[in-house]
Amino acid sequence: MSPKKTEETVWAFGHPNISAIHPTTLMFSKDLHVSKSGDCIVAVSADKSTKDFSKKFKNALREPNARLSVLIEAGNLKEKIQASGSTNLILTHPTDIVIRKSGYICNRTIAIYADKASSDISRELVKKLKEPQQKIKVTITVEV
Repeated sequence: MSPKKTEETVWAFGHPNISAIHPTTLMFSKDLHVSKSGDCIVAVSADKSTKDFSKKFKNALREPNARLSVLIEAGNLKEKIQASGSTNLILTHPTDIVIRKSGYICNRTIAIYADKASSDISRELVKKLKEPQQKIKVTITVEV
């Protein structure tokens, strides 16, 4: 049987304070601004958080063998991240979406054991993510 795929698209924007230097996490936020201390944030003004995902998508994320692919696109630049879902995901945070290299789970976590964190994103892409007018497309695909 071939794997079942389900997908969500999140639209967000860049911000001048984005540094993307956190070694273990990567975050998208509905917040309009990011302080310099928010070093895992790669996009703001997102149109979705974990609580906004469809029931079908949340159920797929919680499958024991769920594999995620996260594609971040800004202009002509792209970055792909691979990660795992978990049966323990909570998915209720009102403003944030977090991808982690570790196995830590809280209500903003959508993926664990990722192959990249914000510090692993290409610096060329991070330059784009610092532009406030830059529209960012995040496509999250789950295969189970």
